Amino acid sequence: MNIMISGGTGLLGTALTQSFLAEGYKVFILSRSDTKRSDVEIIKWDARTTNGWGHLINEMDAVIHLAGRNTAAWPWTAAKKKSFEDSRILPGLALAQAIRESTHRPSLFVQVSGINHYGLQGDLADESTAPGDDFLAHLTVKWEGATQSVEECGARRLVLRTSPVLSKDSLIMKLIALPVQLFVGGPIGSGKQAFPWIHIKDWVGAVRFLMANESAHGVYNMIAPAQTSLADFTKALANVLHRPYWFPVPAFFMRNVLGEMSVLILEGRFSQPRRLLESGYTFQFPGPREALIDLFG
Repeated sequence: MNIMISGGTGLLGTALTQSFLAEGYKVFILSRSDTKRSDVEIIKWDARTTNGWGHLINEMDAVIHLAGRNTAAWPWTAAKKKSFEDSRILPGLALAQAIRESTHRPSLFVQVSGINHYGLQGDLADESTAPGDDFLAHLTVKWEGATQSVEECGARRLVLRTSPVLSKDSLIMKLIALPVQLFVGGPIGSGKQAFPWIHIKDWVGAVRFLMANESAHGVYNMIAPAQTSLADFTKALANVLHRPYWFPVPAFFMRNVLGEMSVLILEGRFSQPRRLLESGYTFQFPGPREALIDLFG
């Protein structure tokens, strides 16, 4: 099986690639650099056009679109926001164009998106919930829309609305773990805000599960089933690390330091992976404690 991945050198792309290689698949990574690797084929692209690589789509069985600048890049200036959009939308449009122009089209297209599609506030959300009306929600709508045309080309399309992925190497995990490790962990803001998450092993496992299930298509929330507040998560982390949970950080302090980016920590909507559970996927780490023990225990 030949698989092309945009953004394949990041955290998620690396984990997926290792999983594919273990199965004997051939992986092609679209990258802006021309770094050489012995285990995969690196294809240089500009992440905007099909120049120099578009013809390779004819050799692919599946395409996975992971490219996108991390939104945990401070501060959120107008230029930074535009880079968040351009780094997601333009590569998606290029991939869709390459598929439209191909003569032998891949049968599967995997579009990764964000769980913030549903907005920062509201009742418990699932895949049928309408998009929110804030910057992050608008970003996911544009991100997903850039590749929607591949469905007209006959590809089975999966849209994976992904929550922050827990790994020792993930930025969000490092940011949350550091104050706890330094004995100054505690509630941030009210602590009652939703903290969506999924263990990286479950994220890879769910992607592979849905790819293999030919009846799977459309939107799936990639989020652990436990409804976890930030306080719940941080308390569990402090317990696993044998650290205190006592040092409160006021919301106004986070807003003053991070500006608009503070919504990533101070706000969040509880969501559930309804379609993923209905499809028969079984989570290895449904709750925060078992996930954190696997990472830090």
